[in-house]
Amino acid sequence: MLQKYYTVKGYGENEIIIEKSRFICYINRATTEEEAVQFIQKIKKKHWDATHNCSAYIIGEHDQIQKANDDGEPSGTAGIPMLEVLKKKGLKDTVAVVTRYFGGIKLGAGGLVRAYGKAVSEGLKAAGIVERRLARVMHVTIDYTRLGKVENELRSSIYMIKDIHYSENVELEIFVDETKKQTFIEWMTELTNGRAEIVEGETEYLETDVS
Repeated sequence: MLQKYYTVKGYGENEIIIEKSRFICYINRATTEEEAVQFIQKIKKKHWDATHNCSAYIIGEHDQIQKANDDGEPSGTAGIPMLEVLKKKGLKDTVAVVTRYFGGIKLGAGGLVRAYGKAVSEGLKAAGIVERRLARVMHVTIDYTRLGKVENELRSSIYMIKDIHYSENVELEIFVDETKKQTFIEWMTELTNGRAEIVEGETEYLETDVS
């Protein structure tokens, strides 16, 4: 598993108009090629009357799957420029579709490359980009008398609370960077005067907004 990577936050769409042509960009996260293809088909069905529905996606831990489709535009003027924007942003598991309604003015090869690239760039702004960083979930069990202090200290620290479970005692689930596990254990032990039960849990991806 990658220690960290960038992808889109989720679904987003944006429309720009260039020389009377409408370029509507749709962005989504896709962790498999099947998901990407399904998303593209959904947009094609929605815009069955469009001049073109061009697409690009990049999937896999090592970008193993990369596809681009010009959907009738001159070869290399739509799908590839769209894919290049995803690659330049360092994104993974991302699919983009740009629907074009022709406005009557031809843009030429260079104009098309710029238009499709811009459409995806603007679409990504609408969708938002996140960093997914691998973190260890640490389970900390304390009694209720220590909850206020521990929770306050956690919320002003570099660690993020995933969840809090209330039963006979309080169990906090906390995201901790893999390289900071020992530091966290020592800090929590000192904070609770050694009265915390600390158990190492699974690793999960923690998402933080970057745009």
